[in-house]
Amino acid sequence: EVQLVESGGGLVQAGGSLRLSCTASGFTFDDYALGWFRQAPGKEREGVSCISGTDGSLYYIDSVKGRFTISSDNSKTTAYLQMNSLKPEDTALYYCAAVIAPWTPDNRPIATAVCSGMYTYRGQGTQVTVSS
Repeated sequence: EVQLVESGGGLVQAGGSLRLSCTASGFTFDDYALGWFRQAPGKEREGVSCISGTDGSLYYIDSVKGRFTISSDNSKTTAYLQMNSLKPEDTALYYCAAVIAPWTPDNRPIATAVCSGMYTYRGQGTQVTVSS
């Protein structure tokens, strides 16, 4: 059974940092892709950042480029999202989602496709609140 468990959320002041973790079980980090998504009340879900172990691609939404970094530790089947220079508009429920043996019919980078919603499994999420 595939499970994804997030941790690391919390309350932080604007300009601060948080590191989110997503620990996966039920699959290994070889042929996979994983992403971080967020959803704030009254707003649509956003694919924030995604990583693919299958084709090595990465994706960041424009609003977090230069501030957030996605990474993974294959030995721990854990992915991370380092979030620096946080802004109040980053406040949301963050969750990770994954797909095993991903592929794209049009040869788009897999990370881009995952962040567009191409995933199978997701976690419950962790709340991030940034105060001004």
